[in-house]
Amino acid sequence: MSGKRRIFLNSTVFSATFLAVLAVLVIFMTAVIGGLIFYPSFTDLIASITSPEILFAVRLSLVTSAISTALCIIVAIPVAYAMARFSFPGKSYANLIINLPLSLPPLVAGIALLIFFGPSLVGTFLKDAGIDVVYTGIAIIVAKFFVNVPYMIRVTRSAFEMINPRYENVARTLGCSEWEAFRQVTLPLAKKGLLAGLVITWSKSIGEFGAVLLLAGATMMKTETLPIAVYINISTGELNEAIAASVILIGIAIVSLLVFERYGEGTRVL
Repeated sequence: MSGKRRIFLNSTVFSATFLAVLAVLVIFMTAVIGGLIFYPSFTDLIASITSPEILFAVRLSLVTSAISTALCIIVAIPVAYAMARFSFPGKSYANLIINLPLSLPPLVAGIALLIFFGPSLVGTFLKDAGIDVVYTGIAIIVAKFFVNVPYMIRVTRSAFEMINPRYENVARTLGCSEWEAFRQVTLPLAKKGLLAGLVITWSKSIGEFGAVLLLAGATMMKTETLPIAVYINISTGELNEAIAASVILIGIAIVSLLVFERYGEGTRVL
């Protein structure tokens, strides 16, 4: 066998092996997700999706996720810009603390929030002031914000780091103030990354479960978001309702990933 033929065969076997593993994984995941979606009949699925409970969970999920994502954006933009552009004492520590929720199990984040807004001095002060957080809709927003703001910061920081600081410097030499250069130059150049971060943060907010469960509880038609609806209904044997909530979450995840792939080129989440 000639050398060229041997190289060709080795290359073919190499490529075929890796592509085969890829194909098996894609087929497996498609079968698992497809099996969930097509398990109930179409009529039963539509009936479950349009039930009052699932519609309530959809509304609550959309509202709380929109609010928490808006808060994430408000916080993430200045924090990400500071981390991307400035050097200051304690930057490494700040980076560690900000990213810590990315590594924490959501249940750990939930119990930390429960203690903070419950028996701690802060929680006692808020309760004495008539502000109840635990087991309320506010708790859902707080839990989603705490868990997901690091993702928004990571993606936004990546978007800012991709922008050459020279553009900002040129804008300042042309008479722009720091704020004007940031608003007129930096933000427009980072808009794709910001959009990608917004979408992925909102999607993760919709699907947040562990922290929400511990801080807000799992009360039907009160703190019942879509993941909580899955938990409640699977616990009570209402499989069709659990699948209906899961199908909605899958649809949201697919759309979010498509948007992120479209606009998130070069951004980093982890």
